[in-house]
Amino acid sequence: MSPDRSPTAVIAEDEPVLARTLARLLEQAWPELRIAGVAEDGLRATELALAEAPDVVFLDIQMPGRNGLEVAAAVADDWPDDRAEPLFVFVTAFDEYAVSAFERAAVDYLLKPATAERLQQTVARLKARLAGRGAPPEAGERAALMQRMQAIAAPPADPGERIKVIRAGVGNTVRMIPLADVLCFEATEKYVNVVTPTGEALVRMSLRELMARIDSTDFIQVHRSVMVNAGAILSATRDENGHYSLSLRGLQRPLKVSRAFGHLFRPM
Repeated sequence: MSPDRSPTAVIAEDEPVLARTLARLLEQAWPELRIAGVAEDGLRATELALAEAPDVVFLDIQMPGRNGLEVAAAVADDWPDDRAEPLFVFVTAFDEYAVSAFERAAVDYLLKPATAERLQQTVARLKARLAGRGAPPEAGERAALMQRMQAIAAPPADPGERIKVIRAGVGNTVRMIPLADVLCFEATEKYVNVVTPTGEALVRMSLRELMARIDSTDFIQVHRSVMVNAGAILSATRDENGHYSLSLRGLQRPLKVSRAFGHLFRPM
């Protein structure tokens, strides 16, 4: 943060009364902080954080659309390269024992309802971090942050039965797809899209669960919701904005690489 500008923050809280209370307490504890916006659901929180590029994001854990930890992962994934990462503060109704799981991914956490005394401690931590924050993260640091957020956002996946062949439904037919034939996996809200040179099919499980159960180490993450078969990558093309897109063998459309993983494709 430049020393000659005021720090900014975004608040994500689906209870309007609590959002207003937090904003009021922040105004008292940190008068120079500018609240750039308030979001009432996780999708809007992601959009607002990326649009405003604040220094601090206060995230409710439980929100409609996308929880606070998922918002943090999404923001880290698409954060601009020329800005230092925002500092995350989680706001939750959980007790301290539950919240301890989040501590390593956040500057601080606040238990609902926030109090003026506790918020003073949070503000002191944020000011210290902002004062010592330097340049934007090096290559790979954003990917590490995003992966850490993803790991915390979901409980550990039970490996269960190891998968060597993907059984994917296509209408009334179940396709048996060997892992070697898979070009990429794309996560949607409730399914994973399995892409092969001959078509696409859906499986009803999360991307994290699927990746925990396959026997292959050939897949690499290139986006928060995309895993690619490294052996199928033909080339990576960088546009004028610094975004990479992949050309895969047998796939007619390009595949977007998020900024968090762009360092994987920079020339050696």
